[in-house]
Amino acid sequence: MTKPIVAIVGRANVGKSTLFNRIAGKRISIVDDSPGITRDRILADAEWIGNTFKVIDTGGIEPYSEDIIMQQMKRQAEIAIETSDVIIFVVDAKEGINPTDVEVANILRKANKPIILACNKIDAAKYRDHIYEFYSLGIGEPIAISAGQSLGIGDLLDEVVKNFLKAEEGINDDLITKVAVVGKPNVGKSSIINKILGEERVIVSKIPGTTRDAIDTFFEKDNQKYVLIDTAGIRKKRKISEAIERYSVIRALTAIERADVCLLVIDAEKGIAEQDSKIAGYIHEQGKGIIIVVNKWDMIKKDEKTTDFYKQDINRVLPFLAYAPTVFTSALTGQRISRLLEIVNHVSNQHALRIQTGVLNDIINEAVLMNQPSISGGRRLNIYYGTQISVKPPTFIIFVNDPALMHFSYERYLENQIRKSFGFEGTPIRIIIRGRE
Repeated sequence: MTKPIVAIVGRANVGKSTLFNRIAGKRISIVDDSPGITRDRILADAEWIGNTFKVIDTGGIEPYSEDIIMQQMKRQAEIAIETSDVIIFVVDAKEGINPTDVEVANILRKANKPIILACNKIDAAKYRDHIYEFYSLGIGEPIAISAGQSLGIGDLLDEVVKNFLKAEEGINDDLITKVAVVGKPNVGKSSIINKILGEERVIVSKIPGTTRDAIDTFFEKDNQKYVLIDTAGIRKKRKISEAIERYSVIRALTAIERADVCLLVIDAEKGIAEQDSKIAGYIHEQGKGIIIVVNKWDMIKKDEKTTDFYKQDINRVLPFLAYAPTVFTSALTGQRISRLLEIVNHVSNQHALRIQTGVLNDIINEAVLMNQPSISGGRRLNIYYGTQISVKPPTFIIFVNDPALMHFSYERYLENQIRKSFGFEGTPIRIIIRGRE
């Protein structure tokens, strides 16, 4: 059973993200004094008195703004409202009713969903009388809270869970494939996700850095459950000037750590850059499955050799990712987007592949017979046996007479023989060399 969804909505800068963080119990959404910081919906799991649910933070609604970002933020908030079971409408009680509050209230009434009116920034008892004017919004009884001071949050959540039809069991995370979509800014990450989902789940704009947080989107296809994690584009450090951008880079790296499989999106027009290599290196170091997605392929003039030349360039710049499949896509036209989930499933299975000890040792013994280790200092490396100790990524221990005798080139040879026999496409593998004792 899916969890109930609670959307936090309201105009810009009323404290929605601070409230979201209080409910989620951890700092997830970016909190800053600048209006419009939370540009997309942010999703997290939460629990209150035995009720588990999902909570969504949304960008501030500005009904009459002509700014392209503000218009798309409004659309995202509307999508959150449409998909939610309960809505928390946040207003700034210190400031009083704003004309935008009235417009947001009119939008919410059309949703025909349970609405809880949270009058925020009641940091002291002397401000409690400020809530009474909000009765005029016609939403219901206002609840005084201070998200910053954590006051009244329990009363608010009591009202929220009253509106759940029943407490539902959450989804087993072990059955969900978590896919992080990462890359430099403006390479088409959000567009790819939108194409996969078939709807505008995240803001798409040509302005680099539009997606500032990592956004989780759950969906199911062909009886397989997925979470797609859209991330802020990772910039070079010298280009990260705003504090908000620093948060975003940390969030993107955290998204990689949470994922099972990463889609590394590269702009086909601009080619592979140094920053792509750094992102790829981080994914590899974290032991995550990886698929290289060359996007905007429709913009490239091609002949029968173009694809091969591009793959050669990828192998030259990213030699440590020789195991990763490459897909040439266009989020604009939809070219090969339908194949991505099929490849994600394959890489996810390879990432979790476990080899029986006997079969593994047959391959190791055969590899040693074909290519004996060299002698170093009058001593030869003796390999006794190997065993797989974990998955995600597949990790092996090989026991030898002296680890110092294992040259990195021979270790790489053994890895190549293991890959040749078992595949492990799209996933790094780890080999640990141990002495006999």
